[in-house]
Amino acid sequence: MTEVLTSYLLQNKSLSIPGLGTIYIERIPAQTDFVNKRILPPGYHFRFDKYFDAPDKDFFTYLAQQKDIADYEAIKWYNEWAYDLRSRLRNDNEELWPGVGSFRKDPSGEISFQSAGAIPTYEEPAPAVRIVRTHTHATMLVGDREVTKEIIHQEGEIYAEETVHREKDSWWIYALIIGAIALSAAFFHFYKKGFNISSLGNQQRIEIKK
Repeated sequence: MTEVLTSYLLQNKSLSIPGLGTIYIERIPAQTDFVNKRILPPGYHFRFDKYFDAPDKDFFTYLAQQKDIADYEAIKWYNEWAYDLRSRLRNDNEELWPGVGSFRKDPSGEISFQSAGAIPTYEEPAPAVRIVRTHTHATMLVGDREVTKEIIHQEGEIYAEETVHREKDSWWIYALIIGAIALSAAFFHFYKKGFNISSLGNQQRIEIKK
């Protein structure tokens, strides 16, 4: 009869056993096998959870159809099967479920489950060769245009050269500013002292006491 239960478990990914727990099918993500240059397909294995043990109505409908009995008879039969399973486990008997795993009572008195291993699938590993591209140019969005790292580097060098060039070409502007300041100072001096040669010297009188 476990064949019927196994079929339901594989189709619905879970099977609850009253008073014991629920067996789930757990998916393991695909993994990369660098050594053999391939990607392993997703894997599946059985996992047991003792904190949920209530079968749903769909399960009993499925069981009644498989055994060709009424729903209430399927409920009665399954509860009796689960009770017998728990009784055998309490007596320290190991219960083997072919293709799924095994149940046993651990030293603390709790029921533990040992999975039968990976669930066979028809998926095959896919070849995976790592390709290193040394001459590719990754683009990035700068403002409203796409540019590469090389273009940004070249534009940075051009901007630096233009900055140096502008600094070299603008030296005469600073000379004109300095000259204008000097001429303004001279004009202000002659305006106050008068436009003569003597105004260039110090006109302050120094009296010598006898």
